[in-house]
Amino acid sequence: MHELALPLLIGLIAVALAFDFLNGLHDAANSIATVVATRLLSPVKAVAFAAFFNFMAYFLSIIFPSLHKVAETIGKGIIDKDLVTPSVVFGALIGAMFWNVVTWWRGIPSSSSHALVGGLVGAGVAHAGLGGIQWAGLNKTVVAIFLSPMLGMLLSMLIMLASSWVFSSATPRGAEGSLKFLHIASSATYSISHGLNDAQKTMGIITVLLYSTGYLQGDFHVPHWVAISCYVAISLGTLSGGWKIIQTMGTRITKLSQHQGFSASTGGSIMVFTASALGIPVSTTHTITGCIIGAGTARRTSSVRWGVASNVVVAWIITIPASAIVGALFYWLTTLF
Repeated sequence: MHELALPLLIGLIAVALAFDFLNGLHDAANSIATVVATRLLSPVKAVAFAAFFNFMAYFLSIIFPSLHKVAETIGKGIIDKDLVTPSVVFGALIGAMFWNVVTWWRGIPSSSSHALVGGLVGAGVAHAGLGGIQWAGLNKTVVAIFLSPMLGMLLSMLIMLASSWVFSSATPRGAEGSLKFLHIASSATYSISHGLNDAQKTMGIITVLLYSTGYLQGDFHVPHWVAISCYVAISLGTLSGGWKIIQTMGTRITKLSQHQGFSASTGGSIMVFTASALGIPVSTTHTITGCIIGAGTARRTSSVRWGVASNVVVAWIITIPASAIVGALFYWLTTLF
């Protein structure tokens, strides 16, 4: 255990919650890009809608405690929990926040989740070397970087095809009305899945900080106050919006109809809930981007702006190494004091 004065512990928890807030702000586009792009909701109503359902994930986690496996993966499945120090936590958080701010400023929908993983790996390796990495947890996270958008794309295409068959005998007006309702419901579901998966990353960081400093008694578990604090922080961040990224996600990749918005949100919800059940800190950004591309491709391949999509993919690839470098640098800075 590493002794840490209470004021410093509170300060690090505040930094972690600031990351959680920034995560919500950065990832607001995940939940609401489709409803804004299709003009189903105004931007202001959409962010309030998404923030509300982000927080509703808290109640879902109470009903199904097994859905909190992601916090355990982040807390003890990326870097050996017994090797984590307050300096490692600080480096990880600053590395992730730095990358989030850069991509948010540029309007690039990169992954807050993988920025945190990268920061944690960079700071952890700087502290304990490669031996501190928990390869099983890191490998499944890296695999999810590539699988989640591809599976989301395929799933959204299948949902588009299946729902087209279901509504084939409906009148255009009837189908549009039904799809608007289904779109808003699927967007709410996706917002819940986003809050559930993403808030847990910060829960894992705060929990391993408490564990490593001796403030967490008993087995490694997420205290109730940590969970509710993280859900509140990410919801407030979502309420603040992320307008540049919303524009990229909702309008620049492809033009969406209500049908496509419903298909993308539904595909994304299935993917993210599945990842949460498996304890995988999946990127909600990567997943919904793949789903939007899949829904656009189901209409016609040319409807997707592949140049914009390829720029997004480049950001995905460099997120973990870039945030790892920054995380390592800030870890080393703390060793100077």
